[in-house]
Amino acid sequence: MPRNLFLSLAPLALSACLGEPRLDSGLPDLEGLNVPSTVDGYEEGIDGLIVGDRLMSNGEYELALRAYYRAAAEDGLNIDLVTAIGAANLALGRLGQAEDQFRRAIATQPDFVPALNNLGATLIERGEYGEARRILEQAFALDSGSSETIRDNLRLAIALQENQVYSDEEEHNRPGLIRRGGGVYTLTAGV
Repeated sequence: MPRNLFLSLAPLALSACLGEPRLDSGLPDLEGLNVPSTVDGYEEGIDGLIVGDRLMSNGEYELALRAYYRAAAEDGLNIDLVTAIGAANLALGRLGQAEDQFRRAIATQPDFVPALNNLGATLIERGEYGEARRILEQAFALDSGSSETIRDNLRLAIALQENQVYSDEEEHNRPGLIRRGGGVYTLTAGV
């Protein structure tokens, strides 16, 4: 690209980065057209967190994640957005990414109940029932037991942890057959 052309485009690129309206953008006048208000740069659009939450409630998890990232780019990353990004990743089955986001939110604010609950749900999905139970007990205590979702998640974590312990003991003590030779099998009790 010739140097003069680069220098002539630099102010346009800089004004676009700064969010200032350009005087001569070369685009047609959008006044009166059915376009989102943010296209002209004069008005603010709907909060990306709200858009993402609506998309999440409609099962559009990938679009919700994009809305959350857009909101973070526009408004900065806060604990609500970090938790929302984690929730979208959890809904998409990206458990490692979701866990990282929830842990990041909790590191910022250790008593943030939504992040604690979501981390507990993620740990349940990963099969880490003991840690999930501990995290959900903390969320339950901070919430004073008023959230039905946290209560249900805690019950699930407890049941899965107890079932896991029982299953491990059952597997270890399960009777089995041992072949003794000549087609003879002996029933044995678990060790």
